[in-house]
Amino acid sequence: MNMFKFVPIAVFAALTLAACQETPSETAKDVSNARQEAAEDVSDARTDANKEVNDANADVAAAQDTYSADNAESLKKLTKAESEAMIQAANAQFDVATAQAEGTLKVEQERCDALTGVDKDACQSTAKAVFADQQAAVTATRDAALVRAEHHD
Repeated sequence: MNMFKFVPIAVFAALTLAACQETPSETAKDVSNARQEAAEDVSDARTDANKEVNDANADVAAAQDTYSADNAESLKKLTKAESEAMIQAANAQFDVATAQAEGTLKVEQERCDALTGVDKDACQSTAKAVFADQQAAVTATRDAALVRAEHHD
């Protein structure tokens, strides 16, 4: 008799678990949407980065126009403008690379939704680890560029 009390609970649990898993077509749609969003985010980041780099280059060009070989103050302004341009370029490149890494993470997480249980957990863990690795690499690249900019003379 006690066993019959657990049958409805087991049926409910099985139905609940079955309802949690996405169908392949839902996963494909989610992956496609995530790719589209990632592409838009990267495109926006590139547009912003190009604007920042162009603005920085304009500042360098203006400083070069006023530069005089025998004028130490003009040389100092030129060097400062070049340094600032290097910093802006490094930060802009960092923003683009971060947007790319975040887009990749979103796509991979959508792919993971097609899985269940430990397979899904492992998939999500791997996606997060790859993102963390990419983020560490772009941060190191940006920081190295910032150091070069700081020591530019």
